[in-house]
Amino acid sequence: MKVYDGQTSSETESKPEQIKVGIAEYDVSKNGAVLTTSGLGSCIGVALHDETVPVSGLVHVMLPSADDMEDGNRAKFADTGVETLIEALEDAGGNRNNMVAKIAGGSDMLDFSESGSGIGQRNVEQVKETLNDYGISVVGEDVGGNHGRSIKLKGASGELVVKSANKGSRTL
Repeated sequence: MKVYDGQTSSETESKPEQIKVGIAEYDVSKNGAVLTTSGLGSCIGVALHDETVPVSGLVHVMLPSADDMEDGNRAKFADTGVETLIEALEDAGGNRNNMVAKIAGGSDMLDFSESGSGIGQRNVEQVKETLNDYGISVVGEDVGGNHGRSIKLKGASGELVVKSANKGSRTL
């Protein structure tokens, strides 16, 4: 994880830096960089923004809980990934009391269970529970269904652009 806070040159001021966040990864931006991730099926993209600093961050979580964490990658799990992202934003000057969250993903694209409680739904529930535990409100979401998504977090404004396989693009 890197915190992007460098000055932009006059050539790039009109177009912010774009940073790809991979599966089970997170990143933080203090310079208005655009954080992107793709491949959100049952995974969840959690975007946090504190406009008072401003600082933004994005984590791409795969599974609900790190209870049986074997690989030590905290960003892989909804509970520890959200916690890690909050800590990283605070380290970059953010204040959790000023943070808001936007989330996308949590599809049950390959859900064969009869209970309807697939991994996507459990990921959404765990992300919301963890954010609630930290007192951070979810102010926008595009979750569930049976389609993939990719997202783009505009670090300067906190806008989250969600592109869906079958719903086009929308801004949260």
